[in-house]
Amino acid sequence: MMADPRLLVVLLNYRTPQMTLRAARAALADMPETAELVIVDNASGDGSMGIFEQALAEWNLGTRVRLILSGHNGGFGAGCNIGLAEQMSDGSAPDFFYLLNSDAFPDPGCIATLLDHMARHPRAGFAASHVRGEDDLPHTTAFRFPSIAGEFEGAVRFGPVSRLLRHAIVAPPLPEQTTQVDWAAGASVMIRAEALDEIGRFDETFFLYFEETDLMKRGAHAGWSCWYVPEAKVVHIGSVSTGMKEWQRMPAYWFASRRHYFIKTHGRAYAAAAWGARLTGSALHALRCTLTGRRPQDPAFFTRDLARHGLGLRTESGTATPRRPATEDRT
Repeated sequence: MMADPRLLVVLLNYRTPQMTLRAARAALADMPETAELVIVDNASGDGSMGIFEQALAEWNLGTRVRLILSGHNGGFGAGCNIGLAEQMSDGSAPDFFYLLNSDAFPDPGCIATLLDHMARHPRAGFAASHVRGEDDLPHTTAFRFPSIAGEFEGAVRFGPVSRLLRHAIVAPPLPEQTTQVDWAAGASVMIRAEALDEIGRFDETFFLYFEETDLMKRGAHAGWSCWYVPEAKVVHIGSVSTGMKEWQRMPAYWFASRRHYFIKTHGRAYAAAAWGARLTGSALHALRCTLTGRRPQDPAFFTRDLARHGLGLRTESGTATPRRPATEDRT
């Protein structure tokens, strides 16, 4: 491992102060002595800052931990960008940033393993850990970049199609060994500061979803690789700040983020084709479920909402979204 890298750990909080403090304690226990941690409160408005101030006073860690209150809840990427813009307490620039979800807890050695990987791969821009739930089951966190074929395969959910389009599957089985991947979820990811200096931080147009896909796509274009490092492990509860497990319908910002990603990355014609592929696959999946008596795997009204968003029409999901989350979640 490289000697004394300047590491800044970034934790983003939104209305889960006790969970965030638990994540902070886990990170502090695993961080190198020279590393520092910043907690960004994404305009929770629920007294989180007071809870943090009291806890940090009791911890008495000086400049090793600091708090920042964001001016408004601009989403996951915007909140993370506040932390990614920070310097070390002595004014020097970090060598690495470690993004950790507020409901994720590193196993001992996780951070050192990620740093060691970055030291051995100087063009590695991102290194993500293995993520498992409290039930010890792995979370899918390593992916291929979205494509037209991948949109259709993921929507139609039909074995023969998946076998035919196996190289386009966005969420393939998790690698058992350290592997270079297209992109990885942001629940636990080490980021090289030099890569951000070149490609920029998160695109704040994304409120939630696709922001790390976009970041790592830009990194890939600039020659910065992304790695999945299963030897580095974290436990992730999932859906704490997003309320995602309670969703009955996909929120408007998911459709907006998806559309923005495809247009930004591939242009409007490709985005339209990807929308058509997803819509066709979803419709075929719904038809197959109707004919076989199966329960559709898409959320309620998904195909209709996808169609209306693609046509630029307002939907109920766009006027009555679930509470606006401010932290990353993929499970």
